Order: sequence, then structure tokens, then C-alpha cells
Amino acid sequence: MVSVKDVPADVFIERLSVYIKSEVESVRPPEWSLWVKTGVSRERPPDDPDWWYKRAASILRKLYLKGPLGVDDLRLMYGGRKDRGVRPEHFYKGGGAIIRKILQQLEEAGLVEKTPKGRVLTSKGRSLLDKLAASIKRELDIKPWYEEYVG
Repeated sequence: MVSVKDVPADVFIERLSVYIKSEVESVRPPEWSLWVKTGVSRERPPDDPDWWYKRAASILRKLYLKGPLGVDDLRLMYGGRKDRGVRPEHFYKGGGAIIRKILQQLEEAGLVEKTPKGRVLTSKGRSLLDKLAASIKRELDIKPWYEEYVG
């Protein structure tokens, strides 16, 4: 069975974001998403107008691979180093409001659910990601990593 681990992350996230934008009506960027930075460590808002959908796709992939995850866990994953001029750089967490809002929208779509340990994918969300990974693998004709050694 094909899983999300078997396909390249960049291709998977791009295709999933296109699917979310076209098919999932509950995931829509709020008005303020055009002007907001994604964290304290960033200097400007994202240049890509579809960054909200890509972040939602990335969060779904992270939940598939590492779930259950809470908002604080995801804030650490999306954080970065802040340039503080001549002072040493420090790590800062990513913005929590963005992650929280995306998770709420994914819950409304039925792809994510809350548990006491954090948020996890529902069976609907897991099957969506598996089907998408299988179609990408068929399209790219990706061979298993061990095939070159087995012969």
C-alpha cells in the first residue's frame, strides 16, 4: 500500500493544496491573511497568494506522519530564526492563530478531529491522503528505494 512517505513532499503538498482549494469549501483564507506574517521571525507576509492552502496541505501531511499534534507542536515546526541585527539570532515559534484557524477549518471539513493528546487525521482524511499519494506515485512512476539494491 502506498503512503505519503513514498512520494516527494513538495509534489504532494502542491497537489494537495490544489485539491483543497478546489474541493474543500470550508478551508478559505480569512481577510487578514493577505497582510499577516506567518511568525515573529518573518519580515514580510508570504508572496504566494495561495499560501493558506499550502500551509493547510503541509499541516495535513505533518498530522499524517507525526500525529497526534497540538497547536504548540506545529508552532515549533513552523518557527524559525529571527534576524536581530548585530545581536545573535534566536529561534521563535511560528504564528499560532494561523495554525489554529487552519485546524478548525480542517475539522469543519471532516479531515481532522480533536483527541486528548492533540489533533489527528480522521479516516476520511487519511484515505484522501493515501489516494492522492497513490495517484502521484503512479503518475511519477516512483520505484521503491530498495529496488536498486535488490536488482
